[in-house]
Amino acid sequence: MIPRYEVSEISSIWTEDKKFSYFMQVEMALLAALEDSKVIPKVSDKFQKAGINLPRIHEIEATVHHDVIAFCSSITEQVEASAGKFFHYGCTSSDVIDTALSLQIRDSLEIEIKALRELQDALWSKAESAKHLYTLGRSHGMFAEPMSFGFKFLSYVSEFSRRLEDLENFKNNLTGQMSGAVGNYTILTPEVEAKVLKALNLKVEPLSTQVIPRDRHATLAALQAGVADALERLAIEIRHLHRSDVNEVIEGFKPGQKGSSTMPHKKNPIASENISGLARVIRSHEVIARENTLLWHERDISHSSAERMWLPDSFGLTVYALRRAAKMIRDLHLNEEKISLKVQNEFATASSYILHKLLPTYNGTREELYAHIQAASFEAKSRDEFIKGLESRGLAIKSLPLHSVKDMYEAQTEAVFKRVKETYKLT
Repeated sequence: MIPRYEVSEISSIWTEDKKFSYFMQVEMALLAALEDSKVIPKVSDKFQKAGINLPRIHEIEATVHHDVIAFCSSITEQVEASAGKFFHYGCTSSDVIDTALSLQIRDSLEIEIKALRELQDALWSKAESAKHLYTLGRSHGMFAEPMSFGFKFLSYVSEFSRRLEDLENFKNNLTGQMSGAVGNYTILTPEVEAKVLKALNLKVEPLSTQVIPRDRHATLAALQAGVADALERLAIEIRHLHRSDVNEVIEGFKPGQKGSSTMPHKKNPIASENISGLARVIRSHEVIARENTLLWHERDISHSSAERMWLPDSFGLTVYALRRAAKMIRDLHLNEEKISLKVQNEFATASSYILHKLLPTYNGTREELYAHIQAASFEAKSRDEFIKGLESRGLAIKSLPLHSVKDMYEAQTEAVFKRVKETYKLT
């Protein structure tokens, strides 16, 4: 990860030193399970002082060209031979690598889920604050019908809530393995494996064939891509509303900040543009992860080199983008006067409301009433002209609360907010 987008909490999980710490966690769980099953004598206490010595691992790996063997040798040389011979007993490299990888993924997901919750909270807060600010909704990019500006944020609250549920479900169903060469349990048993994974709080991979099937990791990449989709959809909306000719929102602009190297007047939507770009990179990882599912026979290691890059980068970029999005939403300024004025100036966009409120008492057909309202809306240059145009056509509009858009839409707005809050258990 380049320093500009690095998230230190994520990077620390994916350092080489930390990777071997996860290896050690798995190996110690295996020793404890073997001891508990009376397969080996009590030796795990002999490893309590054994530490990760990265230079020594590198030194051994330069000869053996195998990182797990180098790791194991660096550990066993720190203890007496009578204990060391039981380290890595009965398992194969992928048992350790893939189970440790699940631990890394789980720890990374915990950080990502926290960041996602922070964005969800920011969006919910902004939605509530804009609940009774009415704006012009768009359809096909054109003015459609008035709606709560809070609905914009509520849409993303809902989508990110679904992504949150997806990630938590994936995290809670991570698997590990301890099945030996080609997953054949030649030395170890399913009972020992179950004890190891219970200690690590992972589920047992039903059939590993030596590696955890990479469709699981491809599923993770797809979930990350889904988060990226939601982030870019949010970013695109902010970018559109930020445009000079729309001018409904402005990203936070700090004292001393500059929007252009040559045009002093500019305030650019840099956070949302940044998020759009990062989302594209995050989605690209799904292609790599899917190609990693295509392993030969029981296994090969063509997936390994790619995973050393896409997994930490995916988590790092996603957490960075989530945090930046949360700050962008918290600092977002809504041009409320501009937003409200558009609703007043384009009052004919309430035509659907008027059509359906008049329809029950109108003596003609729906098509005739529609034509009257359409004609009045096309002719009108202002709210007053639209109302006069309706009246001139003999339409009984005086009983309608046309003085206030809030009165026209408030009940439905409250109902939708209540439903979203209950559906996604928001506070």
